[in-house]
Amino acid sequence: MRSAPDDLTARARIREAAIRAFARDGFDAASLRAIAKEAGVSAALIVHHFGNKNALRTACDDYVVAAFIDDKHELIETPTADRVRAALHDVERYGPYIDYLGRMLGDRSPAADRLFDEIVRVTRDMLDEQREAGLLVEMSDPEMTTLLVVMMGLAPVMMRAQVGRMLGQDQLSPAGMVRTTLPTLELLTHGIYSSTAFLDGARQALASDKPSEGGAS
Repeated sequence: MRSAPDDLTARARIREAAIRAFARDGFDAASLRAIAKEAGVSAALIVHHFGNKNALRTACDDYVVAAFIDDKHELIETPTADRVRAALHDVERYGPYIDYLGRMLGDRSPAADRLFDEIVRVTRDMLDEQREAGLLVEMSDPEMTTLLVVMMGLAPVMMRAQVGRMLGQDQLSPAGMVRTTLPTLELLTHGIYSSTAFLDGARQALASDKPSEGGAS
């Protein structure tokens, strides 16, 4: 019979192998047999520790989500509210978790929803602080702007392979992050249009589409 420490080590090894496999191949394509081989254990031991593949996935989801939202999590040691950013500074070490994060956010699950909600909350708090400091322009819909900023931030994580293929380098690598910094700040600071024509036209069109206060005639 295995000792308790050995059991814990085996469980962690299985979880790490599953995170890599699910991130790389997707949940449906990754088999317990393949995960067992990668972890150096038997498929029966996976069943012993986790029950089935769905339960294993839930355990991986919970572990990865906690890594990005729990300051006391063993994975990411940097005590910061923006733990995704902390992980991006060491892609070589945290790459499998970032890829798992992207895969998970693409698949609807309670864990993915919980993580997305936390990222939105952190982004909202950041923008509120910047607004109070006088760093932001007036926004017509601050909540929608918050969601747009979140989507921009998550796009490189969820589309890592596609963006890397277009750039010819991993955008989440140090060189890729350097290349991304100025264009991102230019976009957020100045926008891309040199004229307000599109914005003015959209405002006029949306204003004309609003129903009258008295309702339809």
